[in-house]
Amino acid sequence: MVNQQKNYTVKRGKSTLFDSSHEMPVFSRLDIELTERCNNNCIHCYINLPENDIKTKKRELSTEQWKDILRQAAELGYLSIRFTGGEPLLREDFSELYTFTRHLGLKVLLSTNARLITPELADLFSRIIPGEKIGVTVYGMHPGTYEAVSRDRGSFLEFQSGIRLLIEREIPFHVRGIILPMNRRDVEELETYARTIPWMNTRLSYALFLELRTRRDSPAKNKIIRKLRLSPEEVVGFFATDEERYRKEMADFCTHFMKVPGDRLFSCGAGNSGVIDAYGMYQPCMFVRHPDLTIDLKKESLRDAILTVRSKIGGLHATNPDYLFRCARCFLHGLCEQCPGKSWGESGTLDTPVEYHCEVAHARARFLGLLDEGEHAWEVENGTKRITRLVQNDADALEQG
Repeated sequence: MVNQQKNYTVKRGKSTLFDSSHEMPVFSRLDIELTERCNNNCIHCYINLPENDIKTKKRELSTEQWKDILRQAAELGYLSIRFTGGEPLLREDFSELYTFTRHLGLKVLLSTNARLITPELADLFSRIIPGEKIGVTVYGMHPGTYEAVSRDRGSFLEFQSGIRLLIEREIPFHVRGIILPMNRRDVEELETYARTIPWMNTRLSYALFLELRTRRDSPAKNKIIRKLRLSPEEVVGFFATDEERYRKEMADFCTHFMKVPGDRLFSCGAGNSGVIDAYGMYQPCMFVRHPDLTIDLKKESLRDAILTVRSKIGGLHATNPDYLFRCARCFLHGLCEQCPGKSWGESGTLDTPVEYHCEVAHARARFLGLLDEGEHAWEVENGTKRITRLVQNDADALEQG
């Protein structure tokens, strides 16, 4: 039976933020980390804290504090909220916050492991639709592989139950994979499964480049995460499983997104929307937790936090000599995962080159013919011509095909 779903919206008054000075853009989504706690203990996770961490729970914002922030977000013209974590469904007030958010007219994107989706919660999603697809990360297709990642016995069956409830209630969701040594043999099966999901209208995405703990709270966990990362050659092998498609996609990508960045640190959309952590700290993105770029929303308004962070980001330039010599001159920018957030997680600075991402980018570039063996991209002066050649080779191959 097709669900009789209601889409709750309210009319929002004109935001005082968008005045004639046009000082800020229209926002699409605000990310909210409701909690760092999680009912999984995933071996690779850059954020998770124990589910029953009482001290952490007491530090989290209250229901009313979150409602105040959500009101501010609606007034500023945000279109949607992503509730993430940790596991956001661990919050006892999740249903209340979810309903409140939808009544404000904001869409909700929920990022979850699906283990805590109950019949009651599924009924709520059916009655008051999220407005965006729920996102579920899949850690394996069998109990052994899944729980080798989640490290919590019984988690696979709970994950299956949550997915089943979403399907039964016809609640749109999509899945996302992650590649780790313990679940790599499940990739093909996950691909097949994803194609059976009615709402999966895009190709399955994966987390490949494991992030270190940006809280910089556990060197021991970071050591484990580094060991779990795919080698540069394995990354290339994964992307190039369908070599013809990969080369075609990369030819188009390189044309639009690769350029020499110079010394400006932020060339992404960081600061245009932002992230709020479980304790009310606003930051420009998930991974940038530098104290100069975080604002306590218990003391400042969301509007002022955004304006402050945006003004700071615009004036940030690299000073690290190694970055200036390498990253600032590298035409692989865009293909490389290097960014201030990744640098902060790895080194505690915003402008230290991340060796792992550099090696991966160079391996991909060599495979695509953008670099010769032994070349460093920052030494290349004709990067634009090489990209043009890649595009032309793809066009020639397509014509011959």
